[in-house]
Amino acid sequence: MGAEGVARPRRLTVSQVRRLDLLRRVARLLDSAIPVPGTTRRIGLDPLLGLVPGLGDLVSPAFTLAVLWHAVELGVPKVVQLRMLVNVAVDALVGLVPGVGDLFDVAWRAGERNYALLATHVHEERRPTAADWAFVLLVFGLVVAVALVPVLVAVWFLRRLVP
Repeated sequence: MGAEGVARPRRLTVSQVRRLDLLRRVARLLDSAIPVPGTTRRIGLDPLLGLVPGLGDLVSPAFTLAVLWHAVELGVPKVVQLRMLVNVAVDALVGLVPGVGDLFDVAWRAGERNYALLATHVHEERRPTAADWAFVLLVFGLVVAVALVPVLVAVWFLRRLVP
């Protein structure tokens, strides 16, 4: 941080640039890789994976956690991390509604939203603090818990159906 508490521009290492590029490509794959014929719209694998019970409910939150992890590691401000968390929470909560969640994924695109936040703020130099890491571990636990809810509900329903 500068003398006035303003973040200084940061130069990224080659490794960091490669990681950001990988995150960008995965966000695109999950959210907008496939053109919809006859339209200007694109969809990704996320809503398609969402059609597979349990799998789709885990892939998107796992990717979003990876983006959030890198955001903390690169010192992205907590308020931006919180915006990322809101994106994944909205995605996960709406995703609990069968069918609706998959349609919502087409428009919401949480992975691309979070990557855009990361890419916008990654060049501000600030080292992650212990509080940043505690925040990420808390968020990680919450996202894993939210992602497991549909899986546990599916297991519960299956056990009730099979005598």
